[in-house]
Amino acid sequence: MSKAATYLLRDPKNATPWPETCGEIRCLIEEKDGAAGEVHYVKIKDAKLHYHACTDEFYYIIEGSGTMLVDEDVIELHPGVVVYIPRMVKHKAMGDLTVLTICIPRGVLNDIHELE
Repeated sequence: MSKAATYLLRDPKNATPWPETCGEIRCLIEEKDGAAGEVHYVKIKDAKLHYHACTDEFYYIIEGSGTMLVDEDVIELHPGVVVYIPRMVKHKAMGDLTVLTICIPRGVLNDIHELE
């Protein structure tokens, strides 16, 4: 973020989607923006089991339903639910979901360790 910028404004409709571990991702606030963390709009369709060594992650469920495997626990997901996943915790979402992920600190896209 440049010294002249006092805020960032992003719309998922204007972000180019691409496939990654959790599904189709649209980066809204990225590492290169210089913010404290990253924000991604993600359409999940049965993510791969993974963890992050240096990044904590928040999942906010916007749409859809499913479950999430968090270490050995399976939790239900539906609109309005928020899940906090600390670094080093194995996780994957299953189902057909649209989520907002908030990743702190920035750099999560270089910190994905797939386990399947």
